[in-house]
Amino acid sequence: MEQVLYRKYRSKNFKEVLGQEPIVKALEGALSLGRISHAYLFAGSRGIGKTSVARILAREIGASQNDTYEIDAASHTGVDDIRELNDAVRTFPFESKYKVYIIDEVHMLSKSAFNALLKTLEEPPAHVVFILATTEIEKLPETVVSRCQVFQFKKPSQEILREMVLRIAKKEGFTLEPSSADLIALLGDGSFRDTQGILQKVITSSADKKISVKEVEAMTGAPQGTLVNAFIEAIDQKKPADGMKAVAKVVEQNGDMKVFLKLTLRKLRFVLLLRYAVDMEKGIKEELSPDDFALLKKIAEHKEGAVNSAALLELLTAYDNLSFYVIPELPLELALIKLSGEKG
Repeated sequence: MEQVLYRKYRSKNFKEVLGQEPIVKALEGALSLGRISHAYLFAGSRGIGKTSVARILAREIGASQNDTYEIDAASHTGVDDIRELNDAVRTFPFESKYKVYIIDEVHMLSKSAFNALLKTLEEPPAHVVFILATTEIEKLPETVVSRCQVFQFKKPSQEILREMVLRIAKKEGFTLEPSSADLIALLGDGSFRDTQGILQKVITSSADKKISVKEVEAMTGAPQGTLVNAFIEAIDQKKPADGMKAVAKVVEQNGDMKVFLKLTLRKLRFVLLLRYAVDMEKGIKEELSPDDFALLKKIAEHKEGAVNSAALLELLTAYDNLSFYVIPELPLELALIKLSGEKG
């Protein structure tokens, strides 16, 4: 059975960790000085490397595989589970200086389980290191947080995800258009794991070794780039009816309005950069298909059009409001009317 990409390309050492440079630097610095904490807390959204860094840290501390224990708190939430853990930590490691316990999704523990864990965190055996990981640090008792060294993991940037997609695709023998990698990175929504999952879906379904942006759209159900372009042109030319037709087509195709707006905002930003930061043109050109670049360049040169900072702000507001509307396309339609100068 073929190994899934997120496991195949999981970071195996600190040098391979992407997007978390401050955390890696801090951990490496502490390790070089022999300053090992008895408890670490890794917080941040899912799929951004918390568990991978925890495993790397365990190895760097010197804990063998036999002395590293991974516990999923989502399925071990009770006080009895933690009591068993408290008993287990008292025994010495099999073959290492330290025993490392990685507790994932630690916020899922019950209140009584947290109380039981707290006793061990307060006075842990010298041979034990805890690495707690959570996507919801706000759910953890302050008494637990205060006894850990806390590291807040950040979502990787679009650029980091894009470069990762291109690198993995190349290693797998596939060629992606820059705009294809860009779309996969955007759909990954700040998660290494989700981005790699989308890439896996695309390359598994590809008939050849070259993947176009149209293939990515077809395989993922992402809104078509042509509809995004039509929407942007409608804004620029103050033709709300044309923009609404593009939005209606996205709805008809069961497209995700949030993704559609993300794609729109990104291209609008490129227009403003092409207009006001000319030295960035070469880099932008490399990230877009020839057709997209030609269109955005044309709009950037059309300074009398309605694509400006005010339009970007209006659509950012629409993006923020998406979750509050029963009809997802309504914020876009209202923004179109406002940007066209119509009273509605």
